[in-house]
Amino acid sequence: MKIILPLMIGALLGLTDLAQARSLDAIRESGTLALCAHPNSLPFASKAGDPPGFQIELGKALAHELGVSLRPDWIITQYQMRSAGCDIVLDVIADREAQGETNLKISKPYYRTGVALAVLPTSRLTSFRSLNERTKVGVLVGSIAAMTLGQRHVPTSTFGFEVDSLEALANHEIDAAAVTPTMASYFNETHPDNAVRILGLDDSEPNLSWNVAVGMVRPDDAFRNAVDQVMERLSADGTIERIYHRYGVSLQKPK
Repeated sequence: MKIILPLMIGALLGLTDLAQARSLDAIRESGTLALCAHPNSLPFASKAGDPPGFQIELGKALAHELGVSLRPDWIITQYQMRSAGCDIVLDVIADREAQGETNLKISKPYYRTGVALAVLPTSRLTSFRSLNERTKVGVLVGSIAAMTLGQRHVPTSTFGFEVDSLEALANHEIDAAAVTPTMASYFNETHPDNAVRILGLDDSEPNLSWNVAVGMVRPDDAFRNAVDQVMERLSADGTIERIYHRYGVSLQKPK
């Protein structure tokens, strides 16, 4: 199973136990669309609201198009997800196998991401293939990148959070960091004096890239269709791109 961030994947486990999933009519009748998000996980979301995070901004745009307001359901662990009663989760892997444990229904994908290499501006590294037994790479503990590089006997240093590996890279403690382009881009936005160079997604490593979609908790057909239509409009008019760009993130089209 591909791993991005605790909220995006790890904290989603247990969604099959949610009992309060609602139809499109019920959502419109209540006047709110509920989004599950982590309260302290910028650039994704922040309860402090300054900035709110792109999940909150995109959630508000989606809710507005549906004619309702957004209600963030702040969660930290998967156990809270079971009773939160949210309608959607954003930035989920658009793959049925990856969502096998969450039982989320997924929208059409709206961007592509994965694990990329962040390196120092002066680095000669060009891709995952250029790594060898002399290059130390920062990886998230238990991640697919850690397993992939371990199989190739590339030295790794494990971290609990992507920002920690990016800080270690900026401090010349490691040669590269295997992170999402999203987190690396936000790191550059917030650390302009220690900016890293982000290598593109490596298609030669198929397990390290994937499409991203809206995850819906047991929606009816009307809700699924409405989400697809709204996300298509928000993509076509540039709204999604503008929201992510405010956090330094440039989106890649899904494949």
